[in-house]
Amino acid sequence: MLKHSDVWRAIDALAREKGYSPSGLAKQAGLDPTTFNKSKRITAEGKQRWPSTESISKILRASDASLGEFLSYIGDGEGIGIFRNVPLIGFAQAGKEGFFDDAGYPIGGSWDEIPFPGLGDDHAYALEISGDSMEPAYRDGDTVIVSPQASIRRGDRVVVKTRNGEVIELGSINPKHPDRELSTNELDWMGRIVWSSQ
Repeated sequence: MLKHSDVWRAIDALAREKGYSPSGLAKQAGLDPTTFNKSKRITAEGKQRWPSTESISKILRASDASLGEFLSYIGDGEGIGIFRNVPLIGFAQAGKEGFFDDAGYPIGGSWDEIPFPGLGDDHAYALEISGDSMEPAYRDGDTVIVSPQASIRRGDRVVVKTRNGEVIELGSINPKHPDRELSTNELDWMGRIVWSSQ
């Protein structure tokens, strides 16, 4: 559940990340410099005061931050608010030799990178979906973030690399494509999908 303190903490963190004090960020956004002062977060009657969506929109524009970046500052998880670049690999590339080591970690450097917040897995990477085999969950052009170190539970969406170089999901998302059953000796590695753009 979103808490009052989460939103204010995100504003403070965004200001700090962009090199401002909360007052400096407010001023940069064309707001009254006292808009985000701690004294203004509670009314005289003791009620919590929430920042307006207009104020948040203005600070995002002024700091050149995305809504996703702002949202990454909400919460207490490790890595929250910290963006780092992850490799972006096309599905066609993923099936070729030389893009992953034996544990399913991306290797080399002949790929694009995208910024992504709050990942605790240094080996995480992004896969760009191509084709319609994973509709309706994932469409052509969507991006999924795969975490090779994430524990896998029954029902998780995963990406699997078989020994012959094919990259597939075990349970078909699209009813037009059959599920696949693979014996363990057919698998090179498996990584859990932890996020997707949709």
